[in-house]
Amino acid sequence: MDDVFVGSLMSSPVYTVDTDTSLRTAGRLMLEHGIGSVIVVDDQEQLEGILTATDFVRIIADGAPDPNATVGVSMSTDVTTTTANEPIRRVADLMLEHGFHHVPVLDNGDVIGVITTTDLTAYVSHGAVPSPNEVPDH
Repeated sequence: MDDVFVGSLMSSPVYTVDTDTSLRTAGRLMLEHGIGSVIVVDDQEQLEGILTATDFVRIIADGAPDPNATVGVSMSTDVTTTTANEPIRRVADLMLEHGFHHVPVLDNGDVIGVITTTDLTAYVSHGAVPSPNEVPDH
């Protein structure tokens, strides 16, 4: 696993939204594509945050969400990132240590992918690179 790099396992393309996107729209995008997060970017496609399924659980647990709420209000902004050239073991250790399920992958500040626990599980389970459009069997 030391010679496997993030770029070979990451999911790409990445589904992005901006801070003004409604939570409803972001949630529908996640459901439609079977993904657990959307990456929040600015007008220059630079990372601003991430909105995950866990964020949606927190929104509901905190009380009735504002029907007009936007992603910018609920996204996580203190985002840990990685690069495509990072050894997968380092990222897996980081994800375990902090309880992350999604880590955006950047190249010169541009979001080029996301590495997820699903990507890691598929690799360990099958020993193969998962397809971003492949839905795992449950």
